[in-house]
Amino acid sequence: MRQTWRWFGPSDLVGIDEMLQAGVEGVVSALHHVPTGEVWALAEIAERQRQIATRRDGTPSGLAWEVVESLPVSEDIKKQTGAWREHLAAYKASLQNLKAAGIEVICYNFMPVLDWTRTDLAYKVSHGGTCMRFDVHDFAAFDIFILERPGAREDFAPEVAEEAERRFRAMDDERKTALAGNVVFGLPGAAEHFTLEDVRRHLQEYAAIDEETLRGNFVAFLEEVVPVAERLGMRLCCHPDDPPFPLLGLPRIMSTEPHYRAIMEAVDSPANGITLCSGSLGARADNDIPGMMDRLGDRVHFLHMRNVKREGEGWPASFHEAEHLGGDTDMVAFMAAALKEEARRRAAGRVDWSIPFRPDHGQDILDDLNRKAQPGYPAIGRLKGLAELRGVMTALSHASGTAA
Repeated sequence: MRQTWRWFGPSDLVGIDEMLQAGVEGVVSALHHVPTGEVWALAEIAERQRQIATRRDGTPSGLAWEVVESLPVSEDIKKQTGAWREHLAAYKASLQNLKAAGIEVICYNFMPVLDWTRTDLAYKVSHGGTCMRFDVHDFAAFDIFILERPGAREDFAPEVAEEAERRFRAMDDERKTALAGNVVFGLPGAAEHFTLEDVRRHLQEYAAIDEETLRGNFVAFLEEVVPVAERLGMRLCCHPDDPPFPLLGLPRIMSTEPHYRAIMEAVDSPANGITLCSGSLGARADNDIPGMMDRLGDRVHFLHMRNVKREGEGWPASFHEAEHLGGDTDMVAFMAAALKEEARRRAAGRVDWSIPFRPDHGQDILDDLNRKAQPGYPAIGRLKGLAELRGVMTALSHASGTAA
């Protein structure tokens, strides 16, 4: 398994030199400054490759841009409105340019409106560090009383709505602004950044789009881009919904194993694959992460190894980002399933036998608390997670281990 690390570009407070010290083998990045729907130009791609290949002192880093995360799908494409055909053409052109630059693995998602949703970006855990958290009561307070979405109250259990109202009444303006910012303004890597009015407008436009319609639009998108990717020898891999349950009255179509099976079967191509994120999918107790790796592994092109601790039953429910080996997902079993899939691929002679993975997110610990890097992407917290995952991988791959 190939050890990679996400980098947000020159503004990222965790840089190329830190990656080298963490011992990573490849870099995951994207052109976040290019507006969604526009072509990723060859010159822009080459510049990002140059930045990754260069240390602070100007010497070669030895690292390369190996995975794109993400090449965003526009809201127009998801809704099939506005300039969606032009955006689709731009997406295909971007794929061609990325392939010309030697990049073959493309992560993306098909989440409507908000790419990621958290209510707290610095939730304090017992050891004194911080992490990201989704609190269902705070989210309900945002949805019902700040966004004021029609019908929002009916989407929550009565006791959740009552607690949400109590919390909202106790919030001052600063707290309300902070909560709205955490939910709406997006996390690092979000395709687009919205205001409250933007969200209200998008929700109104999605009012007529149910789960079946959104899935149909997704299949139509894949029918256009997957043949291009297959011809170019590229691997597209869809990231799951995060969280993996409906929010804001919007449909969710990539939250469970049946969701993934439906999409894989609808456009049956090795280029139509999966980013298996144990953190996103793990927020639902009914998602068997090691089992999904075992059953769907043939189409898994990228792994996000992350853990969450669920704080309630059913969904929507609260959860927070846990230590990589400390949440509700059995990461050892997940890693073992991934290594077994690699062994199957090697035996079959597949050129893509080595699956890239990255330590997804991490708790802010030690000097991370002063660095204030992108939420979820600290230096030391991710290094700790990578070290733990590397240890599990090494043990399972050792001659005396069970996966050798």
